[in-house]
Amino acid sequence: MPRFPSGQTLLIDADDTLWENNVYFERAIAAFISYLNHHEYSAAEVRQTLNAVERETILAHGYGLPSFTRSLITCFERLSPEPMDEEKLRRVEGFANSIAEQEIELLPGVDETLRDLSTRHRLILMTKGDQAEQADKVRRSGLASYFSVVEIVREKNPAVYQAVMARHELIPHATWMIGNSPKSDINPALAAGLHAVFLFHKDTWILEHAALDAAPAGQHLIELEAFHKLSVLF
Repeated sequence: MPRFPSGQTLLIDADDTLWENNVYFERAIAAFISYLNHHEYSAAEVRQTLNAVERETILAHGYGLPSFTRSLITCFERLSPEPMDEEKLRRVEGFANSIAEQEIELLPGVDETLRDLSTRHRLILMTKGDQAEQADKVRRSGLASYFSVVEIVREKNPAVYQAVMARHELIPHATWMIGNSPKSDINPALAAGLHAVFLFHKDTWILEHAALDAAPAGQHLIELEAFHKLSVLF
């Protein structure tokens, strides 16, 4: 029997919570580093530079494939001993474009678990990123019918969570954020007064890594290693 009663509101992340995502970026990055083939910097040092460039690009242009493409190009221009020409530009853009061609690969147990949870609780999909890009993923996933609302936001921070709660008249003590990112899903949700469920994913994006905050008094933080175990909780 589920631990928490029916009628909870479950805000559920998308990328690397419902379907694979970052693994495709990691493959593209590995191909990019191999193509750059830098003779002065190690692969790890190139990756550190790319991480720094991505942080800069996100601040200026947000998330999504166009932003990632900009980051690859900028990183190449900063590190390559040779100037960027049309051929090199096409190759670098091709690494990012390969991600867009990936089919949506649901994580194990997602479809049946959402079907089950939707019979007892209100489900809201809450993902950050490019509006059109994320909406297309939701459409292609086949999961949209399980959610009463899809929220696509530019960033996830306490103010955004509070705005979503106000917009949908959610009650904090009966609202949960469920996701794989400590930085975006768990810590800011706890700071906004929600409960949270951390779902570990081994390929979570390095820029989303952070130590998990402790749950404030009266709030729950639960850690799970598999999506289907949500049915045991809820």
